[in-house]
Amino acid sequence: MIVAMKKAFLVVQSKDRESTLKNLCKLGLIHIEHTRDPKGREITLIQENLNLANQAIGILGNFIKEPRAFSKGEKEKGDLKFVIQHIIDLHKRYEQLKEYSVTLKSRVDQWERWGDFEPGDIDALKKKNIYLRFYEVLKDQIGSFPKGLIIKKIFTQGSAVKCLAISWGEPEVPFKEIELPKLSLSAMKKRLNEDALALGSIRDDLSAHAPYLEALAAFKNSLRQELEFYEAIYGTGEAEELTYLKGYIPFDSEKKLIAAAQKEGWGLLLKEPDENDNVPTLMRNPPWIALIRPVLKLLEVVPGYRELDISPVFLIFFSLFFGMLIGDAGYGLVYLLLTTLAHKKIGKRVKNKSIFFLFYVLSSCAIIWGLLIGSFFGQEWLLKAGYKPLAPDLNNVSFIQAFCFLVGAIHLSIAHSWRAILKAPSLSALADIGWISILWAAFFIAKTLLLGDVFPVFGKWLIIAGLVLVLFFTKPQRNLLKAAGSGLGTIALGLMNNFTDIVSYVRLFAVGLATVAIADAFNAMALSVASGGIVAVMMSGLILIAGHGLNIILGPMSVLVHGVRLNVLEFSGHANVTWSGFEYKPLSEK
Repeated sequence: MIVAMKKAFLVVQSKDRESTLKNLCKLGLIHIEHTRDPKGREITLIQENLNLANQAIGILGNFIKEPRAFSKGEKEKGDLKFVIQHIIDLHKRYEQLKEYSVTLKSRVDQWERWGDFEPGDIDALKKKNIYLRFYEVLKDQIGSFPKGLIIKKIFTQGSAVKCLAISWGEPEVPFKEIELPKLSLSAMKKRLNEDALALGSIRDDLSAHAPYLEALAAFKNSLRQELEFYEAIYGTGEAEELTYLKGYIPFDSEKKLIAAAQKEGWGLLLKEPDENDNVPTLMRNPPWIALIRPVLKLLEVVPGYRELDISPVFLIFFSLFFGMLIGDAGYGLVYLLLTTLAHKKIGKRVKNKSIFFLFYVLSSCAIIWGLLIGSFFGQEWLLKAGYKPLAPDLNNVSFIQAFCFLVGAIHLSIAHSWRAILKAPSLSALADIGWISILWAAFFIAKTLLLGDVFPVFGKWLIIAGLVLVLFFTKPQRNLLKAAGSGLGTIALGLMNNFTDIVSYVRLFAVGLATVAIADAFNAMALSVASGGIVAVMMSGLILIAGHGLNIILGPMSVLVHGVRLNVLEFSGHANVTWSGFEYKPLSEK
């Protein structure tokens, strides 16, 4: 659920501004809303240091395969600011050398077939009136050189001839001269080798900074906290000798803030947020509902303060969608084993362990659905082996499509039911009941148009009742014509959307069917090559690993695309959740 918030105003003497904010950090209760745009020398300096720290961490992340701590013989040298600058300077040198090496390598490739010579020697000959010039001409242009020149063909490349023209005195040649390199071929190769050694040395130097990663991450966090603190300082309002700030606190933290204000002598005003206030969102849910938080974090979506927290419905239906989209007990078992392994290996280092328990739930749903339809690393071989699916009707194309439409109708009806409950006893709740009626009419229309079922007699009454309720109760008022005008616009926008939203749930069937079909195809391919000795059996095994591995990797991606969409777009649209919120982040010392 979304926790109710209180709007807090604090007034203190300007001389106590910094000490007040430090005390607020210790309390860790108030989400600061800046009264003015925070600007100051300290903020600029911290942001610069934060950018440098981010650069250094990014650089080390590209050069270090595995983070490690300092060994017994190693010691942390210098302050972190010096280390950061050293890392950045090393990387700049590395990029410059790398870029120069690429250019130099192309020059070596260009002059390799010309042979090794000293460009300085050619310049020295010019002083003696002897000219050596390099040209690239077409084969039929060789005879176009002026008389008196000695033309030496060096090599041919396609239709072009690379040649050397030798003359006494500077001749007029109708072709563009090839510019000489600044170094000889041997010198370029030597420099290339030296640069390769230098690049390796820089890589080793950067890798040796691996133990600093943890300290740099901590330094980055401390800079963020410091930035937040100074933004709070410079974001306060000022009036003569007084400083004031505003923010938001959870309703159940009111007593703590009042006690602190009485103790410190702050001026404090607490009130309910207005409609126009930009209130942060704080969600508190029981542990089983909080399992969905990692998904919301990944998507970076937060419901608005005045919107619904759809976490429980999201979790339930997301789990169902995961099972249907993966659609295989074998894949579910792989996810379960991988989750168990990750939990044991890195569980102690992960503060929020809900991600592991979420995958336990999702993996179990995939296993259950696989057992219901009879799919374990493919379906065909299992059915041939005599396994009887627990729900054989789910393998019937018409039945599973109708089931998807039913899931959609139930899912979206929950959204409108929830809205109706929140609106009650207002008459506008009847409009959501009308939309539920229209949704179920859309469900029967989808079955009729796409599956050939007979449209029920009561279906038209669902449409009529729904239209009437939406028409007159979207914005209920005594003037029925005005009320109908408001409802008419809503119907025009939403009527077709209800049908298409119901039909969009068929993606659960389509993607799940594709997963099983791919598994069966690779099984058949592996079986077809398995009867030719040990090599054939090994090839068959590789086909199985590649095919099922592809499904195992792509499965979660399809869930993110389709399973998330049905919750974040379709359901949220009907529940009027726009995900326009931002997280409650109190000023704190953490």
